[in-house]
Amino acid sequence: MHKIPESVLVVVHTEALDVLLIRRADAGTWQSVTGSKDLPGESFLQTAVREVAEETGIDALAPRMRLTDWQLENIYDIYPRWLHRYAPGVTRNTEHVFGLCVPAGTDIHLNPREHTEWRWLPWREAADEVFSPSNAEAILLLPQFQP
Repeated sequence: MHKIPESVLVVVHTEALDVLLIRRADAGTWQSVTGSKDLPGESFLQTAVREVAEETGIDALAPRMRLTDWQLENIYDIYPRWLHRYAPGVTRNTEHVFGLCVPAGTDIHLNPREHTEWRWLPWREAADEVFSPSNAEAILLLPQFQP
């Protein structure tokens, strides 16, 4: 089954603007929560909630969690090493951006097949650590989306 070229990027953060980064098991790079839709009819919101739960163990809809749709989309070329995951001829992905404010000290439970470690960093440092330019840009926008 081919991946759907529509995904989410969820910047998980605290009110103090510390950002959760997770290290990819396959590439060793740091990132925020990301993931593609499982089905064409799955909404970006449903995808965000599912991916956060799968990758961190956090229930984004639980009390004290604040999931916000930033109404931003990034369209980018899929890295050549991952093109085989998509249907022939698919070369671009649409990424929808969310923020998830969580209480400081929220427990993180990684899926070891996807990520090997996690850490919290102040937002500017987190932006410097991530591999993806769209991820860095989203983290740098965080202060604008904090209520």
